[in-house]
Amino acid sequence: MNSIIRKSVLGVAGLAFAGGVFAGPIAAHADTGPVAGKAAVVQADKPGVDMSKLIPHGVQGAQSKITLNDEQTGNAKAIIAATKKAGLPERAAVISIATSLQESKLENLGHLGDANDHDSLGLFQQRPSSGWGTPEQITNPEYATMAFEKGLKQVDGWQDMPLTEAAQTVQVSAYPDAYAQWEQQAADLVAANWNS
Repeated sequence: MNSIIRKSVLGVAGLAFAGGVFAGPIAAHADTGPVAGKAAVVQADKPGVDMSKLIPHGVQGAQSKITLNDEQTGNAKAIIAATKKAGLPERAAVISIATSLQESKLENLGHLGDANDHDSLGLFQQRPSSGWGTPEQITNPEYATMAFEKGLKQVDGWQDMPLTEAAQTVQVSAYPDAYAQWEQQAADLVAANWNS
């Protein structure tokens, strides 16, 4: 029994450590900067999506937004599909997409050579050496999302936390507040694609 508990604790610790510091590869994908923060007053493009469930606390701080290409939009849709497959609510998709926007700008990044932060890969900049999976697994959007959301589900009360706190608990970034800036864009993406 002690061996099972120990493995569980080590697994959670591995997930927490796996987030690591991901500023290195992201610098190459930096945006022009945040735009003024606004209260979440966005109308959902699709009926049946309640924005108060997507952003229950309102956005926190200045918000950033980038224009997405087809690949990035496809990756956002893949995160939404994986979230649904995992049986999680829209809020989990918002947290996941915001995390991916911060970590990779929704690009499924391979190894970036000297710009790479250790062995970080994929949409969430997960590390094979930290137990997130093989390079092939963590560069698969469905697998990477489910691995992130598995960590999210282990965070007590994640549904009621501000986005940046929930994401940071899983990712353990050197920039814990950075996830908040993507909440509005992530919520807009979920609102537009959850029911499609």
